[in-house]
Amino acid sequence: MNPDTGQTPDPIATHADRAAPELAALVELFYERLGNLGGFTELQEQVLPEPYRTLLAHDAHMTVTVEAHHNSKVDVDVLETHRTDTHYSRKILLRRQSDGVVVQFGPVRLNVAFLGADARREIESEQTPLGRVLIEHDVLRHVRLLSLWETQPSAELCDLFGLQQPQPCYGRTALIYCNGMPAVELLEIVTPT
Repeated sequence: MNPDTGQTPDPIATHADRAAPELAALVELFYERLGNLGGFTELQEQVLPEPYRTLLAHDAHMTVTVEAHHNSKVDVDVLETHRTDTHYSRKILLRRQSDGVVVQFGPVRLNVAFLGADARREIESEQTPLGRVLIEHDVLRHVRLLSLWETQPSAELCDLFGLQQPQPCYGRTALIYCNGMPAVELLEIVTPT
């Protein structure tokens, strides 16, 4: 309840003025507009169904979280990249090593100035999930959850997830601070279970 108004906020209300710019900026690195990936509605944690609440509503690396949930290490498939002098961006899938099933999709944008040379080289080699690289290189980091999302997936996202027909998917936007600096922006959408 809002102490100023006495009203209870709508748990499904969007907060486009706060969260949508980060979401749109990430998606539009690889798509002409946000809607080309899907329809997005911001959710409050308490209305996010399980197992998605456990998978998404936390301040930890998704690599570690999806590996624990699926009881399998994951590999990264880099679908597309963009490089500038200051940023490296990629659109990725994470797949279970046990059977190759896709467990996560998302665009990522890294400010390379905040990464050490070895970690940057390994990330840009496109062989290892980002979270694992940061952990193995002992980069001082903090993951900050920004928003939780329900997504009505586009035909492309349905195809990537192996969905026969569209169904709600859930994801999050997050920011990873490396050595105290905001270095990595992420949209992480998990495959429906």
